[in-house]
Amino acid sequence: MVREAKATSKEVKAVTTSVGRLGNRLGEFVEEAVRPAAVRLFQQCGIDVHGVQQNISVKRDGEALEIDLLVVNDLDTVAIECKSNLSIDDVNEHLERLAKIKRMIPRYKAHRILGAVAGMVIPDNVAAYAIKKGLYVIAQNGGHLDLANPAVFVPKTW
Repeated sequence: MVREAKATSKEVKAVTTSVGRLGNRLGEFVEEAVRPAAVRLFQQCGIDVHGVQQNISVKRDGEALEIDLLVVNDLDTVAIECKSNLSIDDVNEHLERLAKIKRMIPRYKAHRILGAVAGMVIPDNVAAYAIKKGLYVIAQNGGHLDLANPAVFVPKTW
C-alpha cells in the first residue's frame, strides 16, 4: 500500500511538472506573438514605439519585478503581461507590478507608464475588468491580434 502511494505520488509530480512546462511554453508562444503586434497596435494608439524589450527581470532593495514585454519610447513605457489563459488574478498581479515600475526601474521614472494584458484566451468578464482598471487588452481577433478596448478608451497612467 505504501509503495503504491509513493508510486502515485511520483506520477502526480511528473504530470504536474509536465503541465507546468507546457504552461510556460504557451506563455512564451503568447509573448512571441504579441511582441511584433505590440508595435503596430500601440503605434495605432498614437504611441511612437522605439523598442520592445522582452523578459525584463529586476531585483532592487530586496524586491523582484518581472515583466514579459516593455514597449518604450522617450516618454512612454507600456508594460505587457502575456498569458495563455488570462484571469482576474493575473490582471490584479499586473496592476501591482505596474505600481512598482518607476521605483524598481528608475530610468523610467519620468515616463508615462501604461499597462496592457494579452492572452490566447481572455474571458469576456476578464477583458471587461482589465479595461475598467485602465489596461489595454490585446486579444485574438480571427488570425491576428487586436486591442479589445473601445475607441473611447483612456488608459490609466502610473
